[in-house]
This record gives sequence, structure tokens and C-alpha cells, in this order.
Amino acid sequence: MVKSIKRFIIMQDSGKVRIEYLKVKISLFIIPFMFLLTSCTRISYLPSEGVQSGLASWYGADFHGKLTSNREIYNMHDLTAAHKTLPFGTHVMVTNLNNGKSITVRINDRGPFVKGRIIDLSYAAAKALDMVGAGVVPVRIEVIPQRSPKKLIVKYSVQAGAFIFKKNAHTLHKKLRRSYRHVYISQFKTPNRTYYRVRIKAGSLSEAEKIAARLNKDGYTAIVFEEQ
Repeated sequence: MVKSIKRFIIMQDSGKVRIEYLKVKISLFIIPFMFLLTSCTRISYLPSEGVQSGLASWYGADFHGKLTSNREIYNMHDLTAAHKTLPFGTHVMVTNLNNGKSITVRINDRGPFVKGRIIDLSYAAAKALDMVGAGVVPVRIEVIPQRSPKKLIVKYSVQAGAFIFKKNAHTLHKKLRRSYRHVYISQFKTPNRTYYRVRIKAGSLSEAEKIAARLNKDGYTAIVFEEQ
């Protein structure tokens, strides 16, 4: 079963904020672990300069001293965070919408992989926002361009599926290669397991959006990523 929905994305453009509406089709029959990796069943994209609103969580002692996705050692007392797509080294201002408190953090990890959450903060950042007790709070994320890496070439890809079994990823990879060029499998490791993400490279944002729309129409879950 396929259903049409609308979603808005708030983006910065020449110092002004605009709201864009996207109408996409999503399949209502998505296997559970795909929700874990995509967080939503629609086209989702946050550019390296922009604003995003959603839920924030935090992680602490269980991950303290372990490697982050950018190969740093996680320190729960540093002002860092995990985000699904922002380039490592990006600095963002995170505002707790429940109390108005803000803190600047640096992206050095990937996550969170829970539906509806957009950023996973270090313990220190969560403490500064007074959200340790609550655990999960609504926030606004604003990229700080002056303190973030400048990207001369922006690359995009579209994720069509994510799997915990390599065999399933290879099956989808083989199927998509009949209709798309530049299909590849990207591995992502968490402390508990490895995920196999099937993605399609795109030459531009407009091409990525067209691929995502086509995949959604065919019943897949499509997410547009800005690659590093």
C-alpha cells in the first residue's frame, strides 16, 4: 500500500529562511530495521548549511572511551554530538525548545538510529541544555558555517534500503543495478552490529531527488544524503 504525504524542510538561503514542501509517496509495508536506520519513510535531507527541528537524545558512560564514527575516542565530557548526515567537524547550535537553553557542539559521530530523533548529544552537551533527566527533548539545530568545514565539491547519494544481513543487501543491489547506475553497498558499524546500506550515487541534488522520487514511487524508502 502506498500513501502520499507532505513534509516541510526549513533551509537557509542568502540569509533568509524559507520553507519548502515536499510531496512524496511512501510504502506502509517497511520492515522494522529500516525504520532504525532511516528514522522516517520519506525523502529526508539536511544540507551542510541549514536549520533542522526534531528530537534530541544523549549518550554517555556506555560509550565513553570507545571509537566514534570519525575514529576519535568518545569523551562524554566534551561538547560533541552524533548526526546522520552532517559532515564531521561541523559545528551546530542546539537549542532546547522546552527551556530556550543553547549550546554549540561539534559533529564527530553518526546517529541517532531511533525513529524521530535528529541528534545524539554528549553527556556534557545534554547537561548544558538541562535535558539529562528528561532524556529526549525537542530541539532546533542551526549549522554554524564559520566554524564548519568548507566543502568545495558536494556529492550526493540516495539510500534505497538498509539491512542487517549482507545477503539481503546484495539481492537489492543486484535488482537496482538493472535500472540504475552507480549502485553500491556501504557498511556502517555500531557497537552491536554491522548494517549494509544500499545506495545510488547521484551527480547533483536535483538528480538525487529524481532518483529518490522514483524509488518512493516503486515502494522503496528513499533518503537523500550529502556525502563527505
